[in-house]
Amino acid sequence: MTRTIGIDPITRLEGHGKIEIFLNDDGSVKDTYFQIPELRGFERFVVGRPIEELPRIVTRICGVCPASHHMASAKAVDGCFGNEAPVLAHKLRDMYYHAHYIHSHIAHFYALAAPDFVVGPDADPAIRNILGVVAKVGLEIGGAVIKARAQAQEIQQILGGRFTHLVWCLPGGVAKGIDKDDLEKIKAMVADLYEFTQFSLKLFKDVVLGNPAYVDLILNGPYCLDVHNMGLVDENNAVNFYDGKVRVVDYEGKEICKYEAKDYAEHVAEHVESWSYLKFPYLKKRGWKGFVEGIDSSIYMATPLSRLNVADRMATPKAQEAFQEMFSTLGGKPCKALMAAHWARLVEMVQNAEMLQAYCGDPEITGDGFRVVPKRITGEGFGIVEAMRGTLTHHYTCDENAICTSANLIVGTTNNNAPIHMVTKKAAAAFIQPGKEITEGILNMIEMAFRSFDPCYSCATHSLPGQMPLEARIWKNGEIVQHFKRGA
Repeated sequence: MTRTIGIDPITRLEGHGKIEIFLNDDGSVKDTYFQIPELRGFERFVVGRPIEELPRIVTRICGVCPASHHMASAKAVDGCFGNEAPVLAHKLRDMYYHAHYIHSHIAHFYALAAPDFVVGPDADPAIRNILGVVAKVGLEIGGAVIKARAQAQEIQQILGGRFTHLVWCLPGGVAKGIDKDDLEKIKAMVADLYEFTQFSLKLFKDVVLGNPAYVDLILNGPYCLDVHNMGLVDENNAVNFYDGKVRVVDYEGKEICKYEAKDYAEHVAEHVESWSYLKFPYLKKRGWKGFVEGIDSSIYMATPLSRLNVADRMATPKAQEAFQEMFSTLGGKPCKALMAAHWARLVEMVQNAEMLQAYCGDPEITGDGFRVVPKRITGEGFGIVEAMRGTLTHHYTCDENAICTSANLIVGTTNNNAPIHMVTKKAAAAFIQPGKEITEGILNMIEMAFRSFDPCYSCATHSLPGQMPLEARIWKNGEIVQHFKRGA
């Protein structure tokens, strides 16, 4: 008789999900399913709205990374009006986005990931949280984390007028710029944030790399996959978060493709499975080959580690030093150890801080040419940015009155759905063994598989009000014995 173990709900992620583990008679893992029981709705209910409203609507998809959707949407809406936004508008958007990145990466590294590698993956759940982290590293460090996150948030408010759920980007630019007084306030906070990024790298070296057991788990544990990598790069193949081309390299480091936003549908398709509401993107030209690893696989990842894997370099000096040190320590690039994504976030934060410094020194940043009013409607637009959790694509069409006729979104976590499912199954098989007691610590180490991706399921799927279609199937000895269905 098949025995099942359910982890429901899974913890320390944004949104809702569960893991179902099926065991053989001897107690070994037969199969594992990473399930998302939500339904996305934003692609449908933006249809019929004025296209210029979409950047304000889509921020409500998620309160964790609203600026990612705001920026991708703004770029897609610009396209619907002929891509007439001025250079200063893109600079201000990019400047805002770097602050948003720091704000988000701090939250994931210190609050969501650190409890596992600072307090310990099998520690008492009562202390395996942010309070346990502060207790171990000290109140002073805890205070520095809170201060840095608040400063990154304050920079966003000065630039965009709001901490979250922006209404700042408009067709042809942004609604407001900054003056010299604003810039002086930002400069002081950017200086502190740069120092914080250096502090975070040192903390990682001391606490994480200083723990041989955790390093062994990162490099030699089950948290590795032979699948490909995706990320946005500039013309020099350096990491870029706001603009550039999407580059895909295989797990040996060879380029598979590089494409502009308008060509995304030629390269990415989405597979559907009956047991999850979340789709499984794959490389279209290779075709869907299932949840398999290997050089011929069509599955890819889009994570902070993926961004560094696909890039030849970082775009700023100190970030480049951190980039080289990371891959040197991990044995070269590309790196397959998924847990190294936590380190990659810190490397990215350095680039974010250095880019903020560069914008603070840009004499044009306080100018007033931050918007042009569009003069035409072209009817279609594409926007791609790197959300903190992976490559984010928005594609819109509109009619001659600029009313939205279609919207397609492929978000960071959706890109990662297949590898999350695969590595969760691999972790379950590694840690659940015949005759071995299944402890809460073991279940947490299975959950650690998806935490390396920092998944955001409100972005990837979203429930509409009311009852959503739902199917439940009960299996026995490989056959369906009961089938329940609700809705259409």
